[in-house]
Amino acid sequence: MRLELYTSAFCDPCHRTREVVAEAQALVPALQVAELDVAAHQDRAADLGITSTPTTIIYGADDREVLRATGVPTLSRLLTALAQALD
Repeated sequence: MRLELYTSAFCDPCHRTREVVAEAQALVPALQVAELDVAAHQDRAADLGITSTPTTIIYGADDREVLRATGVPTLSRLLTALAQALD
């Protein structure tokens, strides 16, 4: 299971999202996290339809998208999605 976090350099909510993602990763050590700056990964962001930062996407083991959240997600929302990703 993996989480992709799409951020931008001047995004204040991105800082808080990083903190929430770090909390989730501490609770779920198997979680693979990749942070991608949309300026450096424009093609991937465009392919995924990402129009705002932060955007958090959680993928299950089969690479299906389980959660897409824009803005700062709550820890409980991330943990619920991670539990769903295990199914």
